[in-house]
Amino acid sequence: MRHNKKFNHLSRKKGHREALLSNLAIALIQHKRIFTTVAKAKALRMYAEPLITRSKKDDMANRRLVFSYLQNKEAVKELFGVIAEKVADRPGGYLRILKTGHRLGDNAEMCMIELVDFNENMLEAAAPKKAKTTRRSRSKKAAAPVAEAPKAEEAPKAEEPKAEAPAAEEPKAE
Repeated sequence: MRHNKKFNHLSRKKGHREALLSNLAIALIQHKRIFTTVAKAKALRMYAEPLITRSKKDDMANRRLVFSYLQNKEAVKELFGVIAEKVADRPGGYLRILKTGHRLGDNAEMCMIELVDFNENMLEAAAPKKAKTTRRSRSKKAAAPVAEAPKAEEAPKAEEPKAEAPAAEEPKAE
């Protein structure tokens, strides 16, 4: 029975799986974006996000714990330096998985996994957005005068040279 065994074993034994996830995490930290299969990316997200959360508090205990997972001094330095500064105010969700299609050789589903705060294109696209306002429905009575008012202002401006002709028509209408 596999009760309460939720993580993906990736068809590997424990040592091989840990080495794979460690290497993927190091590559992700150093390059900020890597291409891999969807299954490996989901397993990597479960592996790397707690390490990124640990990097927010820079003390010796957290550095040693993260180093025990990664075994790479440069990656630990990068994680506790550059990455920790960018994710300091983010409460979680440090990684984004974007599916890219299927691999030609074996038709495996491929994706790109990246650190959310390091994608310059997405950050620029998100910056110009204004804060959402609440949407309120207006009654038809309230909407009608607003719509009619600009029409009434536009009509006299367009017909200013012919001001005498409409004035003559108004008494006839009454």
